[in-house]
Amino acid sequence: MKWNIDSGHSAIEFGVKHLGISTTKGRFLKFAGVVEADAAGQPQRLEVTIDPASVDTNQAERDAHLRSPDFFDVVGHPAMTYRSTGIRPSGPHMFEIDGELTLRGVTKPVRFAASVQPAVVDPWGNQRIAGRANGTLSRKEWGLTWNSLLETGGLLVSDDVRFSLEVEVVAERAAAAA
Repeated sequence: MKWNIDSGHSAIEFGVKHLGISTTKGRFLKFAGVVEADAAGQPQRLEVTIDPASVDTNQAERDAHLRSPDFFDVVGHPAMTYRSTGIRPSGPHMFEIDGELTLRGVTKPVRFAASVQPAVVDPWGNQRIAGRANGTLSRKEWGLTWNSLLETGGLLVSDDVRFSLEVEVVAERAAAAA
């Protein structure tokens, strides 16, 4: 069974330490993806495409810098993708997901744990499932190395990027038999 991400009820967010004292948060406003599950409802494959030009940190000047070659280079790399390479149960409604994140033309492995809610049927007869995941990655691994040294010896922007996913998917309806 194929499930499509409902981007209106989902969020892809991130946080990065600023000056070593606070966390600057952001999100991507445009993304799409699918989850494929077997007959028993176990997820088998996940694929997500993110438009990095849709980055939003609630500050236009910072967002423009994030779109530049210093960070996402959205002109040269207009899409980020995540494709699972393995999904396995790790507990009730829990899964370990291995995959590959491609960002700025660089593909690296990313693993995270996800919790998944059982399917429900909405008032319009659509099956829906929600999932949640968190993780951390090193931005340097994808060539996002821009930074500035502070007087104290620290860095303006941390290397670690924490991400948070809140995803709701909707089952594709089977085509009516003719």
